Amino acid sequence: MKQDHTLEMLLDLDGYAAILEKGFWVKIEAKRVHSNMGKPFGIKYSLTLHDSEGNRILGFDNAHARPGSSTKEPYDHIHRGRTRSYTYTNASNLLEDFWKEVEIIMKREGIKL
Repeated sequence: MKQDHTLEMLLDLDGYAAILEKGFWVKIEAKRVHSNMGKPFGIKYSLTLHDSEGNRILGFDNAHARPGSSTKEPYDHIHRGRTRSYTYTNASNLLEDFWKEVEIIMKREGIKL
């Protein structure tokens, strides 16, 4: 497995929260963990977007296995209406993919980032 040189950047964002327009807000959690089948990159992460009432409307995480999946599979997935698989490659791509989805949602809400 290739070393992720951007992982420290994500770990430094642990606890980051930002308020966007119209009460939307984001939160980033990232912790180093022992590598295992579910978390082969040695990181537990949760990147979420919430509406003004605190409801999560977008989430990228690997906190739990997908329903019906084996514990021998990576847990990476996206919550956006439904849960779908996400292919984690590195921390930089994770952040880029998350912010792209946030931008799409914000644009739909009439908010320019």
